[in-house]
Amino acid sequence: MDMELTQTFLRGKNPCAAGYRWFVRNDLSGKDYQNAMDTQVAAGRIEDARWLLENFGPTHSVLELDHLEAEHFVYAGTLIVHGDVRVPGQLLVGGKLQVGAGIRAGTVEVGEDIHSGGAIFCETLLKARGAIKAAWSVEAQGDIRAESLRTGWELRCEGKVQLRGEAHIGREVQVQGALQCDKGLRAGGNVQVQGLLEVAQGIAAQGDIDCGNHIQAGWGIKTLGHLRAACSIRAGETLQAEGEIEAGSGYGVFAGMNVQMQAWPDCAWVRALRKPQSLVSGWWEEPVAAMA
Repeated sequence: MDMELTQTFLRGKNPCAAGYRWFVRNDLSGKDYQNAMDTQVAAGRIEDARWLLENFGPTHSVLELDHLEAEHFVYAGTLIVHGDVRVPGQLLVGGKLQVGAGIRAGTVEVGEDIHSGGAIFCETLLKARGAIKAAWSVEAQGDIRAESLRTGWELRCEGKVQLRGEAHIGREVQVQGALQCDKGLRAGGNVQVQGLLEVAQGIAAQGDIDCGNHIQAGWGIKTLGHLRAACSIRAGETLQAEGEIEAGSGYGVFAGMNVQMQAWPDCAWVRALRKPQSLVSGWWEEPVAAMA
């Protein structure tokens, strides 16, 4: 049964005076939760609908649509769209968001997972309390926040990326702000991060890794290209690059930050095209000479 909203129930959540007066004037008392939010969205009061969703939380209801095209859309339960989603304003979902094709929206905020069978494009915030999975690319002109992130193609973000778990990116990564993962980062192409690149576990990339700030990994870093940072490069264990490893002017390259010095030959070796000029810690291994 859907939750019914009453004036007494609503006052207990300390709503703003203007929003409460509008609620009373439009006789929303006694109506179910979702119906009240639908009425608010239809009247252009999207922030009031957001407030209801944030204060009363998700429901167990499920809505299935062939396609979704609306200026704004707020749903308290799980939303399943078999085709594509076009919401230039705010798309707010209390439960899961499952989309068979692509998602193009201004803001996307979801209480659980986001699954897209195509690409995801957001003009501002892309946020999920669970995982974000896209068969194609993910692009946001603002920030991305989620438990974990998996894409079949590229990741592009004009803001910062904050993940409580891991990131698996099928192709290249381009982030203008910081990229922070509480687990590991894997990319099938180049990784370009202008802000801090901080990963609690390891970093693995099929191309170059370039960072405009510090690079920090709790485990090791491995790339099939160059590893470069404008500031320091710090790894808890090993560093491996097919090309150069280069820190910024006046900054150091550190391997083995999380292991004992006597274990460096086994757990903190550094391998690259040539020895980094600013190598401070770790066990440098000379490249094996090519066979004649």
